[in-house]
Amino acid sequence: MYKKIKPFIFFPVLALSACASKQDLLVVEDNLKKLKTDSETIKSQSAVSYSDVQQVRDEVSKLKGSMEEISHTNSQTFGRLGMEDSLLVHKVDELELRLQKLEQYIAPPAKPETLSSAVPTTPAPAPDAVLLNEGLEKLKKNNFAGARESFSLLMQSVPPSALASDAQFYVAESYFSEKWYEKAILEYQTVITKYTKSNKRPAAFYKQALSFELIGDSLNAKARFRDLVKAYPTSSQAALARKKLL
Repeated sequence: MYKKIKPFIFFPVLALSACASKQDLLVVEDNLKKLKTDSETIKSQSAVSYSDVQQVRDEVSKLKGSMEEISHTNSQTFGRLGMEDSLLVHKVDELELRLQKLEQYIAPPAKPETLSSAVPTTPAPAPDAVLLNEGLEKLKKNNFAGARESFSLLMQSVPPSALASDAQFYVAESYFSEKWYEKAILEYQTVITKYTKSNKRPAAFYKQALSFELIGDSLNAKARFRDLVKAYPTSSQAALARKKLL
């Protein structure tokens, strides 16, 4: 009889276990639903946050591009203003030099000195052609400072030497050879404005335009090439300038 009753004893236990398992499954399902809901919410929030971050990045990129463009424009503008200012300063220096020479011409003649008070005179300066050749030899040896010294002595002679325009042109050439293009532009400008009848003037126009080109100022370079073609249409430099303007 004990054996017959035994199955009935375990039946309620099994029933309770089944009920417990179903309840656990329901709890697990609810937890899964909550997790899915939370996951979707997090994904939605993350998408919105990513969109906001991307928008901020785009705006920062645009601002950075605008600032770089403004900086580049300002750099070009200040560069041109600086060049124009340097040209004006150079012209003022030329005017002061001319005034000094005029003062020397109109100064009263010196009184003749007596033999007792006479002071030994300094040796006469070398002929202009010698100074020019000396400067050219130094220029060939890349002794730019020495070359400019010889050319400057030639240009300081009074009355002005017939070779002064050549000396001035080669001063500009020395700076061009040194790749100091901004200074070369100023020196070529002196040839153009001061020595209007010089045979070096067409070359000065062309080399000044090249200097502008080499510092990235294509606007002034093209303007100078056009000036050259207009002023000296039959020169060899004008033929080169026309190729640059194509």
